[in-house]
Amino acid sequence: MTFFHWIAGTILALAWFSRIVDAALGMPSVADVSRPEWDRNPVSREGNPRVSIIVPARNEEDSIEPAVNTLLTLEYDNYEVIVVNDRSTDRTGEILERLSQNPHPVAQNATRVGHPPLRVIHHAELPSGWLGKTHAMWTGANQATGEWLLFTDADVLFKPDSLRRALAYAEAVSADHLVLFPRMIMKRPGEYMMIAFFQTMFLFGHRPWRVADPSTDDHMGVGAFNLVRRSVYEKVGTYAALRMEVLDDMKLGKVVKNAGFRQRNVFGGDLISIRWARGAMGVVNNLTKNFFAILSFQWWRTLISALGLAFINLGPFLGLCLAQGWARLPYAVALGSMFLVYVGMSWYSTVPVYYFLLHPVSAALFVYILLRSMVLTLWNDGIEWRGTKYPLAELRKGMV
Repeated sequence: MTFFHWIAGTILALAWFSRIVDAALGMPSVADVSRPEWDRNPVSREGNPRVSIIVPARNEEDSIEPAVNTLLTLEYDNYEVIVVNDRSTDRTGEILERLSQNPHPVAQNATRVGHPPLRVIHHAELPSGWLGKTHAMWTGANQATGEWLLFTDADVLFKPDSLRRALAYAEAVSADHLVLFPRMIMKRPGEYMMIAFFQTMFLFGHRPWRVADPSTDDHMGVGAFNLVRRSVYEKVGTYAALRMEVLDDMKLGKVVKNAGFRQRNVFGGDLISIRWARGAMGVVNNLTKNFFAILSFQWWRTLISALGLAFINLGPFLGLCLAQGWARLPYAVALGSMFLVYVGMSWYSTVPVYYFLLHPVSAALFVYILLRSMVLTLWNDGIEWRGTKYPLAELRKGMV
């Protein structure tokens, strides 16, 4: 048994220690556009480039008005806002029509060149072979007039200088695709716990500091802020190439990176913010749709991933309790490295370090999400997303 603990503990220690070293060396290279040096206008030969902000919305009556109002008061003089109402059955369409006819008072009085036009597109039906969200973004992009396209969600709150700073950075480094990480608004302990775990695992699956390196496969895409040059968007096949992709935001980043274009991701403090879920079970429900898709809808990969997730995250805690003597040492190294991940994460987010103590609880819940996502998708032969059923065969066929 002691030999087993040494083997298992060493694997865990190497996994966690190597990742914390990699992150410590790499994360400082990821820019933060909230810093003073990026408080400027973008430098371009043609002046301020035009940006089209595209927002898909379905049944967003609780969040759409504050989100759109923050878009209408951006400190930038050359942009438009296109909101696509995707078959909403609540008051979303009514609210959008009112906003388009009566802009927010702050927007009306804003001291800049003109008022950004707000255009609303209403979808009454969904063509076959499309997800509602990807179809909405494709439709919005087809109507856009900007040389940059910003895809965002209907519950994201923008600070006035967010677009200007991000675009200044993108133009300065000649990026083709820029991802701005949002600040997560968290109000309940369950939200802190689950989002802390999600961000921790993010370091394992997606290394933000490697995204800019063209020699790596690391790529990035975030639904809250995907800014892409229109010419690049068209060259990678537009959203028509992602029409049945549940993970459309990440897959946009993947096709851009694989096509050889320049991709960057940046931090921005609270330049953009979003409340992703309400409570721990809100995170569970949000991710149930995604996790089986992440694993290409393959049951065997899901089971292996569930076991791996449990081993990596629960193993250090269990090993420290069950091992004897010096056999505890590698488990202690793994736990110490895990704790340092939480320390580093607290510098970039509002998650307190002490949520490290709840890591086993969140790990168990994430294993549950993996298995729940698989079982529900297979049982229902597809997923139901925002009131629309998408057959599993079509989802598998449409994967990128």
